Amino acid sequence: MFRLTAFVVALALSQNVSAAEPVSLDGFSDAIHHWYNRTDKLDAPLHPQSDTRAIADNILLYQRENGGWPENTHPQRILPEVEKEEILAAKKQADASFDNRNIYPQITYLSHAYQRTGDAKYRAAALAGLDFVLSAQYDNGGWPHSPGRADRDYGDYITFADEVMPGVLGFLRQVQTGNFPFDFIPAAKRDAAARALAKGDELIVQLQIKIDGVATIWAGQYHEKTLAPVAARSYELPALQTWESVAVVEYLMSIPEPSSEIVSAVDSAVAWFDDNKIPGVRVEEFAIEPVRFEYHTARIDRRLVEDTSAPGLWARFYDLKASEPFFTNRDGSRVNSLAEVALERRSGYHWYGTWPLTLLTTDYPRWLANRTTTEP
Repeated sequence: MFRLTAFVVALALSQNVSAAEPVSLDGFSDAIHHWYNRTDKLDAPLHPQSDTRAIADNILLYQRENGGWPENTHPQRILPEVEKEEILAAKKQADASFDNRNIYPQITYLSHAYQRTGDAKYRAAALAGLDFVLSAQYDNGGWPHSPGRADRDYGDYITFADEVMPGVLGFLRQVQTGNFPFDFIPAAKRDAAARALAKGDELIVQLQIKIDGVATIWAGQYHEKTLAPVAARSYELPALQTWESVAVVEYLMSIPEPSSEIVSAVDSAVAWFDDNKIPGVRVEEFAIEPVRFEYHTARIDRRLVEDTSAPGLWARFYDLKASEPFFTNRDGSRVNSLAEVALERRSGYHWYGTWPLTLLTTDYPRWLANRTTTEP
């Protein structure tokens, strides 16, 4: 079994568990993390995880009339009445987003809630959410970051960052099987999920970046019409993105009997990861006096240090033409080292990581040993 990334953790909710066990909230971990960062309300009162109805009702409350959900909500919170009224008043807003592993965890949780309670409102909400996912797909097979969000210039871009594409596709792969907890979904909708899945898989292979004719990994986002790599937030310039691409490769390796094109995409990406590891260094974190920024409170700082015993690192962003690491500030300025990044982004963003390490040492070798393809 491959290492569980965030989107696979969300799909782990779909496993049939005892009704005595709480439904997992792991699929919401990124949203909850961002909610705490934005609010700093670390002591917010929570419903017990065993209270499936209370959590599912929160999810229903946040669902917009178009079937989607805004990102970065905390479904386990005990909501004050005044906040409930504010959420109800926002029902018509077109602010749904796939950002930060969003929408498919809500559908999965509601599916479990329906299976446990038999309450038709959870079934209806899950189906409305699935309809939103299917309707958001472009004809070319991609999914936007935040469909129809007028407040985001990058909302319509086809997005791999935050596991939008692999997360949605991994979810649809579970839906189209008709297995628990999605066995209540009508056959016509499962067929629609299978068609969406095929288009999405084809696009993933098409969008793998080539440098001098050699396939590498994936950009974080692409223009929905031209399919060219594009910038998202000010500090997310067009780039090869390692963290996001690991999730893409792990998704591709989860496909039973992959085509020769998918096998080639996986092999090429793994070769790029292997070639672009930065040996003999690690990131050191150290405590600082807290500094409050708009999106987080910085309590630590980070620096790159030499360490010959370290397993090595990968930068998060690599140049699209030269496969060289680079970094950016919130104002969009591009720099060449972590030390040149301002504290706000240095403490609030992961510029280095070991993201491909388990892929290279464990998951890919296992996949190689066991893989079968749809072609001889």
